[in-house]
Amino acid sequence: MIGADTHRHVHVAAVMDTISKILTTLTIPTDTGGFQQLAYRAASFGTVLAFGIEGTGSYGATLTSFLRRAGHKVVESGRPDRRLRRMNGKSDTLDAENAARAVLAGFATALPKTADGEAEMIRQLKIAHDQAVEQRASAMVTMKGCLSTLPTPCAGRAPARH
Repeated sequence: MIGADTHRHVHVAAVMDTISKILTTLTIPTDTGGFQQLAYRAASFGTVLAFGIEGTGSYGATLTSFLRRAGHKVVESGRPDRRLRRMNGKSDTLDAENAARAVLAGFATALPKTADGEAEMIRQLKIAHDQAVEQRASAMVTMKGCLSTLPTPCAGRAPARH
């Protein structure tokens, strides 16, 4: 069982055996090389039953896709219980271990979205549209800021004649 706590630049993973013993933890970059390293390291301990990944729809989406294409079972582990986090502390390693434990115990059973098909195409178009609207608004704010700092003759008034 493998649990992964996902982030923007690195993912933290914990490899666990079937009796909840942590065999190793590792931090990998969020690129194909890092994903290959995780898959290779996990396989070195034997058959991988499943990967429990926190954030399969956001920072863990590319890892989820990579592992599925490699033939692995991937389960959305969800966020850890806040009460347990307050009692046991917070760390990426603990979150990765808890993700693996949630899958092993059968608490995490949700299969992540496949991220393909018409719904995914529409989602991607919406993301592009939202970014374009945001960038347009940002450009307008910048232009208005520039206009307000221009000298008076440049701000739309006719230059004075001598």
